Amino acid sequence: MSGGMKSPKRFLVIGCGSIGKRHLGNLLALKADVMAFDIQEAPRREVKRKFDIEVVDRLEEAWERNPQVALIAVPTSLHVALALQAAKHGCHLFIEKPLSDKLEGVDQLLNSVRKRALTTLVGCNMRFHPGLVKVKRILEEGGVGRVVAARVEVGQYLPDWHPREDYRMGYSARLELGGGVILDAIHEIDYIRWMLGEVESVACFAGKLSHIDIETEDTAAILLRFLDGAIGEVHMDYVQRAHSRTCHIIGDEGTILWDYNTGEVRWYSVAKQEWQTFPNPPGWETNQMYIDEMKHFIKCIAGDEKPLLDVFDATRVLEIALAAKESARKGSVIKLIGR
Repeated sequence: MSGGMKSPKRFLVIGCGSIGKRHLGNLLALKADVMAFDIQEAPRREVKRKFDIEVVDRLEEAWERNPQVALIAVPTSLHVALALQAAKHGCHLFIEKPLSDKLEGVDQLLNSVRKRALTTLVGCNMRFHPGLVKVKRILEEGGVGRVVAARVEVGQYLPDWHPREDYRMGYSARLELGGGVILDAIHEIDYIRWMLGEVESVACFAGKLSHIDIETEDTAAILLRFLDGAIGEVHMDYVQRAHSRTCHIIGDEGTILWDYNTGEVRWYSVAKQEWQTFPNPPGWETNQMYIDEMKHFIKCIAGDEKPLLDVFDATRVLEIALAAKESARKGSVIKLIGR
């Protein structure tokens, strides 16, 4: 593999939608041995034509070929059942975010992973964005002192996500598939926890507020209280016509601003009494996050690195997202620690 990596493992990609195809392309670029499966015939044909790899019509055929690694890239509500099946066959697991749309079955998956000593990673590509990596480093080095608050935001008009597809048929729009902006935009919940630590309690207002023709919530405002007392605000929506993704962290010794669209981190340090700007690396492209994520996963399988977000840690992130949904439904603050 590029960068001197070597993986003798055979990868099975389950799900040949947009993210499945992205992972297939990246794995092939990394010289991995790859096969694919999708329950629908059209995506199977497209993948076979585009990548010229082995594509099976039935999942049972895939298990007969003894893959060592399974990538789960199907609608959210199907993640755990397929991951359990793959784990039973001894496969290391890469599961697209979020881990699930509910907690049922998650303990069984965790027990299976623990029993078989499987390596797992839940899709956390934003942790590989150079801007957020820089923000994390500044925080770890005490660059803003004690963090008292953080505001993160993401918004994009859902029909623009995959313009060649009917957004009303996608998993984002459908309750039974685990859709809705809270689970869809769980990256924001994940990385604010990555930066500020464990969440103690959650409050949320959410709902379908726009004209978009979906069954799920399209807007959410989540308030988080962290164990150290810091306050986090997370806004997410399917409505904004101009894509927006930002992070604003406030400390008693400085401030950090990150903007996905400008590709810059800005850091104000009280000690230096000035703003510093850190742009993305020259020529950086979005797919690099996914390549770096997959390289990390391969190194984790080899035992060279520890997963940034395994199924155990991803369960905590899922609990926060589900608590936000519960809070919006009940109109109350949900305690995560000690309940």
